[in-house]
Amino acid sequence: MTDHAPLWQRRYRAPVIGFPTWSRHAPNRLVYVSSESGIYQLHSWDLATGERRQITHEPVGLVSGHASADGEWILWHRDTTGDESGTWMAAPFSGGDPEPLAEGLARGWDEGLAPGRERTVAAISGRDGFALYAADAAGRSRRLRQSSDSLLLGGSNATIRGGTELAGLSADERLVCIEHGEHGDLIHSALRVLDARTGAVVADLEDPGRELLAFAWSPVPGDERLAIGHERRGERAPAMWEPRTGTVTDLVLPWDHFTEVADWWPDGSAVLLVELVDGRHRLHRYDLGTGAIETLPARPGSMTGARVRPNGTVWYRLQAGEHPGVVLEVGRDEPILTAGPAPSGRPFIPWSFPNPHGQTVSGWRIEPEGEAPFATLVHVHGGPTSIDLDRWAPDLQAYVDTGFQVVLVNYRGSIGFGAEWRDTLIGNIGWPEIEDILAGVDDLVAKGLADPARLAIAGWSWGGYLTLLMHGMHPDRFVAGVAGVPVGDYALGYEDLSPLLQAYDRALLGGTPAEVPELMAERSPISYVDDVRAPILFLAGEADSRCPIRQVMAYVDRLRARNHPHELYLFPTGHAPFQVEERIQQTGVVLEFLARQVPGIHVPA
Repeated sequence: MTDHAPLWQRRYRAPVIGFPTWSRHAPNRLVYVSSESGIYQLHSWDLATGERRQITHEPVGLVSGHASADGEWILWHRDTTGDESGTWMAAPFSGGDPEPLAEGLARGWDEGLAPGRERTVAAISGRDGFALYAADAAGRSRRLRQSSDSLLLGGSNATIRGGTELAGLSADERLVCIEHGEHGDLIHSALRVLDARTGAVVADLEDPGRELLAFAWSPVPGDERLAIGHERRGERAPAMWEPRTGTVTDLVLPWDHFTEVADWWPDGSAVLLVELVDGRHRLHRYDLGTGAIETLPARPGSMTGARVRPNGTVWYRLQAGEHPGVVLEVGRDEPILTAGPAPSGRPFIPWSFPNPHGQTVSGWRIEPEGEAPFATLVHVHGGPTSIDLDRWAPDLQAYVDTGFQVVLVNYRGSIGFGAEWRDTLIGNIGWPEIEDILAGVDDLVAKGLADPARLAIAGWSWGGYLTLLMHGMHPDRFVAGVAGVPVGDYALGYEDLSPLLQAYDRALLGGTPAEVPELMAERSPISYVDDVRAPILFLAGEADSRCPIRQVMAYVDRLRARNHPHELYLFPTGHAPFQVEERIQQTGVVLEFLARQVPGIHVPA
């Protein structure tokens, strides 16, 4: 780390370590992601010897991987361009040259992998649709199922790390669970359990108009209970599904907050619950025999992973605005895994306000030094089915260092506030979010916290879409905008999306853009491009399959045609760079742009 560099750069260069994962059959062989090499790569960690080593050396980088069932291999999806499509690879746990995971696995987009001892299952999407494969122990694979609609391995939609490793294959590897949108509604996915040997359907579970998702199979061979999530109470809640009998049993909870099952205790007697409350997580042990709930002592913050170790202890990864993520054990103060110190950030301050419909919208504020009213940057999250949590965010802290108050709005469409809140956007994109963001700005101005003459807005992905839509529909509200990997021309972008994102758009819009032309004319930023008045900075990835470059350039060309002030930063990879220095470079470009546009903002030297 360069000690004399500005604090914001030092925060980026402080290594980030992800939550480790492991096979239940080889729990002392762990794999985790770290940025300590300067690019996010996979590392192995042998608990028996304490040895840790870097396994992957991918130029593009990567942020997820798996341990094989026997712990002898590290598995990952190799993407050489940044467009997120690629092939499955394997390298020895102790280090060595990688090789293809299995013969016959198609190249495409990763829709989930579950490693097993007898068979490994993988869901892969391509331009011809979605497919489920099974690879045997000899490395030969065959296709079990194909669909033109979305097909993801069970666990793909869980927010807490564990995912497809725990929800894909049953403990005896006879059953495989998928989350699918064959009914045409990816947002409200259904569950299907298949015979892992033949692909034959064993059971279906569908809840029309509500989401179903898988969390984790029981770890006990022969016990075919699958922990799932449902929305019958209005918010994500856990239940147990027994596919062969069709029995669904709710876990009775004394709260109605967004709750997931992160793991089981090894004997199948209890599950680990992760509850989301006001942007931070809580851990609980739920006894399946008695229904007793024990709240576990965990530090405050948001969690990106939590699992139960073979001895019954619980590990979790915690982060907050003030510090990067650390891996902890419940009941112990010293971190199990940490990458070293980083300059602290300023705290996330909870914030809420009413929108025009009388609903309460929540979010966060990060205050700079000095006195209000502050120059204020509204930073809009992507998704849109995502949420701003209390988290480590070097980019947000960098803006605060320049003098901005940074505010985050969990607009309608965000998760964690009930299915109805999330589903507001179905057939109604753009406008509800804009309403909520403007209501938040008005609240800050009325309270004397924001200077109305020094407001800027920034967002990446869906946040970039909303940034452009805001500048077109309300051109006088913000003095500058930053549109990172945005959606500028919605209809044009659809043509170049990955298959999963196309399926998501069809569910969100109610059809393809061509099938809903009136909605596209109303809600696509390019419809309002000639009304934009403030200068805008664009950042776009040339290989992006989520917000493709062609539609970004179509919007930029419209601004250029009328000589509107704008700047464009292109980078050669995809939706987000995994190289630390590239992230620093991009943030520096943003800071310099905002300092030129907003009075009182200065880039720290």
